[in-house]
Amino acid sequence: MGIKNKPNVCVVGSINMDFTIITDEAPFQGETVIGEKMITSFGGKGANQAISASRMGSNVHMIGAIGDDSFGEKLLNYLNLEGVITDNIAKIQNEPTGVANVVLTDLDNRIIIIPGANACLTPDMIKNREEVIKKCDVVLLQMEIPLDSIITAIEISEKHDIPVILNPAPYQYLPEEVINKTSFITPNEIEFNEMLQDIDYEKNKHKIIVTKGKKGVCFYENGIIIEINSNKISVVDTTGAGDTFNGVLAAFTASKKSLFDSVYYANIAAALSTTKIGAQSAMPTLKEVESFDRKIKHFSK
Repeated sequence: MGIKNKPNVCVVGSINMDFTIITDEAPFQGETVIGEKMITSFGGKGANQAISASRMGSNVHMIGAIGDDSFGEKLLNYLNLEGVITDNIAKIQNEPTGVANVVLTDLDNRIIIIPGANACLTPDMIKNREEVIKKCDVVLLQMEIPLDSIITAIEISEKHDIPVILNPAPYQYLPEEVINKTSFITPNEIEFNEMLQDIDYEKNKHKIIVTKGKKGVCFYENGIIIEINSNKISVVDTTGAGDTFNGVLAAFTASKKSLFDSVYYANIAAALSTTKIGAQSAMPTLKEVESFDRKIKHFSK
């Protein structure tokens, strides 16, 4: 089932430094609690998804922005180590690199994002990178960068007949032009419920893939709703599971795998990512996904 001929994935999105606080209980308003520990790690939905796709064997081109600071330099170096092509990541003067504060408790997380340089990724910067976009097999987007830049990336992709996967997180209103020009939209359950207020579901159900955490994933294909159950696994941290899913989905879509296979393997990878703490550090490799798949099929016989 492995990926052949190294497809090209273009990820346009955010790059953050993550600060994860692990605590037995989250504080109420005005309350102070004693936490267990804090972990500094590399994140940002765009960077997370780029690394996830890269670990599946894809050539991944990242378009994004960092601050001209130590955080930005460390993030850039790590992306390079992971095999992500970083030539199109801009360094923004006088803006800090984006950060995310993650509170991890009860095997779940709450996240606050400070966009920093991510907010400076302009439509013109996307236009200047059209040559990169047009040589890719799929474009992957999230919503931690300005909406105008997302729209520009979608328009360029449409111009060159490149499929687009949009992960609508954190959720905001999706203009009709975005919905119409996107191949797949991948909300989680909360985001999906918000989307239903903005879109015509019956018209667009063929392009919506809903990730449902421990309940698996569902999507619409060939006139029916298909549900793939979650994989039984010992959960440690759900941070980055959705990003893992989207990166793998993009990698397999770019390699011309069927929708079912792409979603199936993305679902396995997302489950595996929850067995470790962190986002990028927990993302599985293609070999780990293949090994887990063989184990599932062995025990199902």
